Amino acid sequence: MTKITAFGPVLLCAGAVFATLFVIAQSALGADSPATPAAGTQLPGPDAYPSVKELPDPFLFKDGTRVKSPQEWPRRRAELVELILGYEYGRLPAGPFTVGANPIRSNKDEATGATEETIALNMCRNSNGSVPVIVTVPPGKGPFPVIVKGDLCWGRVKPEIVANIVKHGYILAEFDRTAVAPDKNDAPGGVRPLYPEADWGTLAAWAWGFHRVVDYLTGRPDVDAKKIVVTGHSRGGKAALLAGALDERVALTVPNGSGCGGAGCYRVQPPKTEDIAAITKSFPYWFSARFPEFVGHVDLLPFDQHEVKALVAPRALLTTDGLGDIWANGPGTQATYQAAKEVFKFLGAEDKIGIHYREGKHDQLAEDFDALLAFADHLFFNKPSDVPLDKLPFPDEPKAYSWTAPDAGK
Repeated sequence: MTKITAFGPVLLCAGAVFATLFVIAQSALGADSPATPAAGTQLPGPDAYPSVKELPDPFLFKDGTRVKSPQEWPRRRAELVELILGYEYGRLPAGPFTVGANPIRSNKDEATGATEETIALNMCRNSNGSVPVIVTVPPGKGPFPVIVKGDLCWGRVKPEIVANIVKHGYILAEFDRTAVAPDKNDAPGGVRPLYPEADWGTLAAWAWGFHRVVDYLTGRPDVDAKKIVVTGHSRGGKAALLAGALDERVALTVPNGSGCGGAGCYRVQPPKTEDIAAITKSFPYWFSARFPEFVGHVDLLPFDQHEVKALVAPRALLTTDGLGDIWANGPGTQATYQAAKEVFKFLGAEDKIGIHYREGKHDQLAEDFDALLAFADHLFFNKPSDVPLDKLPFPDEPKAYSWTAPDAGK
């Protein structure tokens, strides 16, 4: 559980430059999110696994038996975490972690009545650095649900979108994930060198950054800690999906345009879409050093991205994309949605997974946020939605798996 303590002047980390911290959050990542396997855990090479052309069965334990009941799912989930982190993203460091926040400035938007707070968040071990966070709070008493977005490195969310978020009664927390880990191969700085016991790639470090922002937000009295949403676009969407998959404090995970390494698929790979070979060549530092072993051997990969999505269940998941975003593999995203939905249904959460496609290309637009807010309003407040959140964008595509959930149809 996350423990929050109010402090006066505090010196957070060795050499920390901020001394006036109004909150410190300590997260053990115990009940909040699953412990990650130790970096020293050795996993076998691709040849140890059978060739599986269709999407692998998420209910199949590594000993060959199948999950029989929802009560057995946590054990299978732990196996999937070990495989997915061990081969694809790398393992995150174990907690506890200490997060300190230093307020920089506060402004009020007269048009919306919202308060905008700029905060320096220190989340590092033995580090002078801090991560900028901008928190926009609606008028009123709260507590409010909160949307966490890690793409501040690309600029602020557009004012009209922020105004709509505020109108719906949500806090928006924007942070710069590249201040957590630089988006460049072998770039100095960031948190990864500070935790040598972890073998994580940059996507995992960005997901860890989401977790630390959640640590901070759950300590604020104006935040409803049971209504936390994480989102991001493109590479930020990949990080948001992993963040929500691992952290059980996140109620709704919304990757946008996340494609390969995100909501896409490795086994369903139409022409002109990004695959393992392309992404690990261009961005090797995003992933575990083990991941390129599966280039040309995708059939030996002991999981696919539907099982990353399945880690979110029975919490809520919505993927948003553009029909013109060919590189992000729309048919593959649909395939992983359909397969992951089997897990959600098995866990009694069939209504907590959605998919939304709009016209247009690679971006996170107002329509994407409209879908997010519609899904969140229905999830949190039982409001009806006039936005289609379960319409298959490629209805003629065949299912990419033949297995069914245990006792399906009974």
